[in-house]
Amino acid sequence: MSSFNRVTLLGNLTRDPELKKTKSGAAVTELGLAMNRSWSGEDGQRHEEATYVDVVVWGKSAENAAKYLQKGRSVLVEGRLQMDAWQDAKTGQSRTKLRVVGESVQFLGNHQQAGPPLAGAPLAGAPLAAPSLAGASQVEADRTAAAAQSGDSVGWGAA
Repeated sequence: MSSFNRVTLLGNLTRDPELKKTKSGAAVTELGLAMNRSWSGEDGQRHEEATYVDVVVWGKSAENAAKYLQKGRSVLVEGRLQMDAWQDAKTGQSRTKLRVVGESVQFLGNHQQAGPPLAGAPLAGAPLAAPSLAGASQVEADRTAAAAQSGDSVGWGAA
């Protein structure tokens, strides 16, 4: 059976990225991304809605995102969907969360878009480091271990 799991999102960060490290030292950052949609209804009235998506980024891409991005900045994310499942530590209930694993993140807009200029920041539109498959199994092992210890999907703030 064939399958294809690919996501491309263009939106604005809902919060400043925060860099975290796994026990083995792997860098991980979770980005909150908002995408807006507007349309005219049958009555001609304009409608708007926002969709919010959590994106997890690993390795050098995580480090660069935390270093150079901030709330409000436009980014283009390419990656894949991943369903995380865990037991809620407080209630014991099974929980799931669908998120995007970002494999490529590009900065869009200019450096003044969401705050002061950043010395040494990559040029607008410059891609962050591409993910490396080397050590991927270690990253997955770190992620699973963090989830098991915290009762969370990746060791932080999953709802």
